Amino acid sequence: MATLGSSLAGTTRAEGGGPPLSAVLALAAGQAFLLLFVLLWWERTDIAAPAWQLGLYLATLVAAFGLSRLAGWIAEHPAGPVVRFLPAAFTMILTLLAAEALLRAYQVPAGLIPTPTEVLTVLWQARDVLLQDTFQTFVMEAVIGFLIGVGVALPVSLLIARSGFLQRGMMPYAAAFSSIPIPALAPVFVHMFGLDWQSKAAVVAVTVFFPVVVNVVRGLLEIDPRLLDLMRSYAASDRQIFAKARVPNALPFFFNALKLGTTLAMIGAIVGEFFGATGKGLGFRIQIEAGRFGFDIVWAAIIVASTLGIAWFGLVAWLERRFTAWHVSLRE
Repeated sequence: MATLGSSLAGTTRAEGGGPPLSAVLALAAGQAFLLLFVLLWWERTDIAAPAWQLGLYLATLVAAFGLSRLAGWIAEHPAGPVVRFLPAAFTMILTLLAAEALLRAYQVPAGLIPTPTEVLTVLWQARDVLLQDTFQTFVMEAVIGFLIGVGVALPVSLLIARSGFLQRGMMPYAAAFSSIPIPALAPVFVHMFGLDWQSKAAVVAVTVFFPVVVNVVRGLLEIDPRLLDLMRSYAASDRQIFAKARVPNALPFFFNALKLGTTLAMIGAIVGEFFGATGKGLGFRIQIEAGRFGFDIVWAAIIVASTLGIAWFGLVAWLERRFTAWHVSLRE
């Protein structure tokens, strides 16, 4: 807990006191008990006695109680980003420790639920295969399909926003098609474009296309009429109104669609591989290894896919803050 104390040092000086001692002690004691059990049962194959099992549950509850009080204290006091992240970090540590300890206590077979350490071990051992799968799924399918979908959606959105006929004739269908379930599209596109990455990229492009169209058109059209009247009173041309009013108004809608698109892209690429692949890809790896009860590799692939999805979403969110910092939703 020394890291916690040093991280909170600046805050405690400013406030004249540190976090509740009982919270820190409860969190430290609970996690220490879980860690001690994991070390004791590291190579044992027998099921832990009921007293040990009860102790694990109590230790988890004690640590969770301390963590909740610590999180509440941090929420009530000014703190930097590192300190504000501590509750999330300790939650992940507690979850992993509790899962590791309980799975070892009950000796759950790895073919059913692998322990976190087994998943991390196979993640390192199979890194070369997972890197190849990642390149196939993320770069060749998700990113390329995402760029195609967004690249086609933007000019279509501008065209629809300029035409009242297209707004009334196409927007209802765009809204309807945006709710098409991905598993319904994947087998169709796999049969149309083959087993390679092109079919999954097509699935991603279609699933990203419609949300971008719907959001961008809304952003271009749903603008305050008073702002339009003000710009026209200054003799602004249609081009100036578009550049100075409609485009800035559409940017938050556009970035919301992009953030949604990052999630849909990863889902579309992985689900698409369930219906056909050439022997590479995270979705292919998950499907094959699940059939072999190799759930350690399955979870390793899930971790890789989740990490990429979170990082991609975070990149789009950073770009959103960079280009729409003026928007009311991003103001402190």
